[in-house]
Amino acid sequence: MANTLPPYVAPEIMDVLYTQDQIAERVRAIGKQISEEYKGQSIVLIGVLKGAAIFLADLARAITLDNTFDFVAVSSYGRARVSSGAVKLIKDIDNPIEGKHVIIVEDILDTGLTLNYLRDLMLAHKPASLKIATCLDKAERRLVPIHADYVCFEIPDRFVIGYGMDYAERYRGVQDIRIMPEDPPGH
Repeated sequence: MANTLPPYVAPEIMDVLYTQDQIAERVRAIGKQISEEYKGQSIVLIGVLKGAAIFLADLARAITLDNTFDFVAVSSYGRARVSSGAVKLIKDIDNPIEGKHVIIVEDILDTGLTLNYLRDLMLAHKPASLKIATCLDKAERRLVPIHADYVCFEIPDRFVIGYGMDYAERYRGVQDIRIMPEDPPGH
């Protein structure tokens, strides 16, 4: 059976879970917390492409310390709503992180499989410290024992789009975080 995409669903008809203002307020708070915890030090933010790119950009600007960033790309969803469970590294970091303070920046912590894989991968690079920041935490779906050190919002087990998060590469530019309908109109 072919995996067919539903027709485009206008974001305006999706329920807003978090507004642009709510997101900005939480990102500023996390940026302040990180700035206080790492006062006088430099940090490296490692964004998980593509979903975390917008969150990483906002977080980097909210941190008042010297910070640089790099990116990794992994795949565990493909074009589905549910993780396949198999994590595949598509792009590793470009710069060494040995001896540096590192924060992995992810859009959503769901089953934990991806972040568990990435945590182990980054620890192999021997950073001075390693923490995790996530925009969304869907704890009820966790399959492995992992937690984020910085969380904007805990959410229920619903599929969300916007603020960098997508469905089959669509909706990343939606400025709010919205709930994707279970059964989109016309599907």
